[in-house]
Amino acid sequence: MPRKIPFSGKAKKQQLQEKKTKKSAFDIPGRRVQLLRKPEGDDDDDDDSMIQKINEQPKVRGGKGKPNRYALQFYKETAEEMRERKELARKELVPVPEPALEINLDDYFDPALHFPTRPPWNFNMSREELEAREQRYFTEYILDIEKKFNRRELSYFELNLETWRQLWRVLEMSDIVLVIVDIRYAALMFPPSLHQFVTSTLKKDMILVLNKVDLAPVPLVVAWTHYFLSRYPGLQVLQFTSFPSYNLRGSTQNKAGANIRRRKGRLRMAAEGAQKLFDVCKAITSGEVDLTSWQNKIKEEMNLEYDDEEDVEVEETVNLKKVDTSFVDHERFKGGVLTIGCVGQPNVGKSSLMNALMGKKVVSVSRTPGHTKHFQTIHLTANVRLCDCPGLVFPSKVPKSLQVLMGSYPIAQLRDPFSSVQYLAERLDLVKLLKLTHPEGDSTWSAMDVCDGWALKRGFRTAKAARLDSYRAANHILRMALDGKIALCLRPPGYHANKEFWLKHEELKGVLWVQARSTDEGYDEAPHHFIDEEDLSEEEHCEERTGRQLEQEERESEAGDEADSEDSGEDMAIGNKFNILASPD
Repeated sequence: MPRKIPFSGKAKKQQLQEKKTKKSAFDIPGRRVQLLRKPEGDDDDDDDSMIQKINEQPKVRGGKGKPNRYALQFYKETAEEMRERKELARKELVPVPEPALEINLDDYFDPALHFPTRPPWNFNMSREELEAREQRYFTEYILDIEKKFNRRELSYFELNLETWRQLWRVLEMSDIVLVIVDIRYAALMFPPSLHQFVTSTLKKDMILVLNKVDLAPVPLVVAWTHYFLSRYPGLQVLQFTSFPSYNLRGSTQNKAGANIRRRKGRLRMAAEGAQKLFDVCKAITSGEVDLTSWQNKIKEEMNLEYDDEEDVEVEETVNLKKVDTSFVDHERFKGGVLTIGCVGQPNVGKSSLMNALMGKKVVSVSRTPGHTKHFQTIHLTANVRLCDCPGLVFPSKVPKSLQVLMGSYPIAQLRDPFSSVQYLAERLDLVKLLKLTHPEGDSTWSAMDVCDGWALKRGFRTAKAARLDSYRAANHILRMALDGKIALCLRPPGYHANKEFWLKHEELKGVLWVQARSTDEGYDEAPHHFIDEEDLSEEEHCEERTGRQLEQEERESEAGDEADSEDSGEDMAIGNKFNILASPD
């Protein structure tokens, strides 16, 4: 055996860089180009790549497959951006008035900032030729964006071509495109270019689903519904929640603090939202597809009494049909089957929506963006199928700090969580909401002070020096915001001035019906309100416990929220919920 030659770290790094360059895209003449270049003057690190891979999995030697094929990829912030954010996090908070929560869609979606669409192809092309053309197109698309826009003003958006390919396949094979958005940030999750492409280029019907309506005030849900109807004529808009009141456990009354929503481990079909979706699909198909079995399934679910726990057990597995969609020649309602494609950004609840429509767990659900790696096809009935596309972050000018609250970026991998806490604290009174005490006894608060105050309240301290762990506290606050325990809801233009109009709107009862709530609970608030005084009094003693004990308690609490079925007997009695639809408007 020949003697091994010493191999330095510098040489290894050069080898990896050459390998990365070989895998980069081809431009039109055929020479290789670097897809993303490091901005001039940035000394953040020695690596020329400015791509940050999210949720990257370790490669196993000898293992099959590509575990990071669909990993999220975003631009990495420069060292200068990180320094600026840290400085702002230490400045005094300036509260934002309620009218400033109204957003104008045109401020965030520039007409020139469209999303990548699939280049032309035909059946005479081989798979290799098709993929090479798509790679060239995507490289040109990214380079064009770099020329037109300053990278700092752009939001996080997906830089992985493989994930965009999943969107292209789903859009091609779908008869109806179902776009799901989080009602709290509805307009920022619905790019106008997507609506234009689906309705004008593909000539397909689109349904916009305002999901998680149980986390927003009822008048705001109605206001957002009419905003989209007025802005996009012909667009079908409906409200949905995977967690109506009978899928939640515990009391939600007489609270004072941050929002709380405890989910039952055994869920029922969200029949109210399913009924609304069925009505829209029935109108679009106009009898070309037999939807009788779907209608019967919903009616049976609505009138079924759940006395036996075994009848509502969540199933863990289902036969998912994987379809090779490299080449798809779409035929409307082919074989009498309606295909509904589910599209949306990460953490809008696409997988939970599909589970809620099925009445059982058929798709794995996680709060981590990028959990759904590739699209999955699930048969709702014999002639209705759903296609779940991975969550995609579309190009926009939405501030990165706001995108974190929207769930577009994994909180655990944030380099700077404090700017997102600052955005939240400027629009909600976190000091009052979380009942914080200033760690230094000062009267002015900054985003860093809020994090330190929460670390003090919860007992988050570093392992060695026992200092306040502000980073962990910031992550914890952001997770509560993502889960809806701290509810920030943006408003459509003019909402504050016309609030009294929306409070008396005739469609409020319809939203309550989707949430399976009583009309006695009130309109001007979200249905599930606050952590009670008992919970808060327990938290006051958290600093006496160790960080390891707190982490264990958090894991047990989260497991109880998602898997506990002991309270399944507390289901409220639900009668025939068609009565409200039968009532006159």
